[in-house]
Amino acid sequence: MDRGTDRSAPPDHQAGSGAPTGHAPAGRIPLAVVVVDRDGLVSHWSTGARRLFGAAKKSAIGRSAADLLPVSGALPADPEDPDDAEDTPYGPYGGYDGLGPGLQASLDGGLSYPAAGRARVGVPDGGRVDVLWWAYPLIGPGLERLLVLAADAAALRPHEPDEDAAVERIAPAFALHTDFPGAEELARRLPEILPSMSVDESARIVAQVLELGYPVLEFSQNDRVPVTPDWGVPRRVERKARRERLARALAAGETVPEELRDDGEDGEDLEYAAVRERLEFLNEVSGRIGTSLDLARTIVEVSRAVVPRFTDVAGTYLREQVVAGEGFPEGVPDTTTMWHRVAVEHTDEPGRWDDVVPVGEAMPFPAHTPFFQCMTTGEPVLVPRISEQMGHAIASQFEKRDIRPLITGRSMLVVPLKARNVVLGFMILLRHPERAEFNDMDRVTGAELAARAGLVLDNARMYTYQESVAETLQDSMLPHIPPRMAGCDIATRYLPGTMLGRVGGDWFDSVKLPGARTAFVVGDVMGHGLNSAAMMGQLRTAVQTMAALDLPPAQLLRNLDDLAQRLGDTYLATCLYAVYDPIASELHLANAGHIPPVLVRAEDGRSELLDLPTGAPIGVGGVPFEAVRVRVQPGDRLVMCTDGLVEVRGEDIGVGLATLCESAAHPAASMDDACDTIIRALNTRGGRKDDVALLMARLSGIEPDDVAEWRLALDPAEVGRARAAVREQLHDWGLARLADSTELMVSELVTNAVRHSHRRPVELRLVRGDTLLCEVDDDDHDLPTLRGAGPGDEAGRGLRVVSTLAREWGASRRGAGKTVWFELTLPRR
Repeated sequence: MDRGTDRSAPPDHQAGSGAPTGHAPAGRIPLAVVVVDRDGLVSHWSTGARRLFGAAKKSAIGRSAADLLPVSGALPADPEDPDDAEDTPYGPYGGYDGLGPGLQASLDGGLSYPAAGRARVGVPDGGRVDVLWWAYPLIGPGLERLLVLAADAAALRPHEPDEDAAVERIAPAFALHTDFPGAEELARRLPEILPSMSVDESARIVAQVLELGYPVLEFSQNDRVPVTPDWGVPRRVERKARRERLARALAAGETVPEELRDDGEDGEDLEYAAVRERLEFLNEVSGRIGTSLDLARTIVEVSRAVVPRFTDVAGTYLREQVVAGEGFPEGVPDTTTMWHRVAVEHTDEPGRWDDVVPVGEAMPFPAHTPFFQCMTTGEPVLVPRISEQMGHAIASQFEKRDIRPLITGRSMLVVPLKARNVVLGFMILLRHPERAEFNDMDRVTGAELAARAGLVLDNARMYTYQESVAETLQDSMLPHIPPRMAGCDIATRYLPGTMLGRVGGDWFDSVKLPGARTAFVVGDVMGHGLNSAAMMGQLRTAVQTMAALDLPPAQLLRNLDDLAQRLGDTYLATCLYAVYDPIASELHLANAGHIPPVLVRAEDGRSELLDLPTGAPIGVGGVPFEAVRVRVQPGDRLVMCTDGLVEVRGEDIGVGLATLCESAAHPAASMDDACDTIIRALNTRGGRKDDVALLMARLSGIEPDDVAEWRLALDPAEVGRARAAVREQLHDWGLARLADSTELMVSELVTNAVRHSHRRPVELRLVRGDTLLCEVDDDDHDLPTLRGAGPGDEAGRGLRVVSTLAREWGASRRGAGKTVWFELTLPRR
């Protein structure tokens, strides 16, 4: 057949034009529909195909299409059959070679365009059928590769042959769908004969059929009639009604009436109608549950999915470990296992169940109950009707609450919620007495429903557990910074990520330094997840260690960059490091690719982004870092944060930085209120996915009157002068109660400094703040160590005294030597 010629049919031909007298209704013929997948196997076999080719649907699905649609094996002409004559009313043909090479090429995937033909094929009963066929290659994401439409040519046989019919030739062909008004009907009704496919799949196939050409019948050389499939819609409506009545009868456990039974494939369809309905219900439920990984929401979805369609009351119980978000529960439940009632959904009047079985209650179940049987066997338990005796046994578990009126006489099904062969919980399903009892089919449906719900709940449980682990890890890595340090007040905030994972690499920290100074740190490891959090933990520990060595900010970042290089080049990080000296009223800052800090001036409330050398991120390697010094005044506030707070996808980061400056300058009653103001201003813009670290410090400073300093010559006699000076100063500050212990410890430290110092005088300093701080500086770089001293040893006891009497003590190297310090708690006034 010439495909190009077939598409040239005149557009003014209407359905039925040119149809010979006495034929079947013009253009409307019963069609067989067969769909073949990419492996050449039948994936759809319609009722019309069964009637035309003689093979039942159950035996056809999954078989080779070449076996069911014979494409070879010529049939000898039958001299008794006038249709085998060379010249017939249907055109000249003799014995046909099956459905012919055209269909064979289509089955082999060798054609990219539709094919059509006419053939004589054998059927299982030994007869032969004159077949008209159309084959459409299918292209797309689905498994379907070929759609075959076929019709019995005998349906077009004239009842009484006449002269006109003798010269007619009937052949299948194609025409552009726009040529005939029946195209819309095909698009609308073809999916009705593909019930095993989704609406989208059917629509895709119909679209390709219409694009490749509309099936037509050629009557003689001039007239074309569009093929409108006659698949008997009234009959399908009647069959659907019978199926619904059968499903209701089966669900009620009744005997199926004879009028609902049928033979052949239709009878099989009716017998399995209830099963198909249950599968549809399960598919619907599967689509309604598991829309979220939130455990609480998933529990509600599971309960609401079965009420009222499957049951009238649904109570969900989960094991204690599941509710608590702990690890996977182990072992078989027993009579001591606590079960938490997490949801109760019902169709009764509101509040009827709330007082008797409140959500949130935890309780065990004894061995004689159906619930215990379900939880220990992992199998559903069916109770057709709850008797008074069973109702009394169940009610005994509810102490003084009488549950019998709610459950007696109802049908009950208890189904386990399992995952990985472990019972996580169970559902108690109850039907009203006037409703059909649960039956064996309901038991199977309930078990499948519970299996799907169990997997969804387990996914939510695992997510909740992993989220809890991640939050615990994050919390353990973030420091607990005291709100008050020497000369400053500190407030911090951490917000986990919203979409990219709740664990990230953002961190903040503060470190106590010699000289009453404090180091502030904010950093951000690029990326998300546990790996970023682990890298953050390593860098934070390294910063803590190097800060304790009192390294200058630029040198600290340089060392941190070297460390990151040694740890590997997988991660990069930004870091902002600032040292606040409350005595000198100065900030010393260095930046490694981080967003700049904001300084809010107390004098006029003005806020500004500090202009710092940006520097390269930690981990780049080989890039120098620079530090700057900024003068501050008491009451100024320093705001440091990570880019997750100011950066929003699709928005310039300058907008976020401007908002940060504006919100930081807003007056606040406390440091916590000031942090909350910033968070509200920047966290409500939407689009934030990254985690956020925020550190704010109010730089209060230390008054000169609270600092006392002395320079001591390298003479042992200076030890006595140091003791006297300290005692006098403490009396002036009203701290005479600390004089004895302070004088003793100063004597030990100054003695060591005078003994080990080389040329530079020893410096002694007292600082009165929240504690009493004493520091002794010398030019010796060897740090003292605490060691044990025997009865006969002359050395080693001084630091032991300091360690015993002081609240805290330590030693660190400085540029020109070292500092040894101790702190004492101020007495209460």
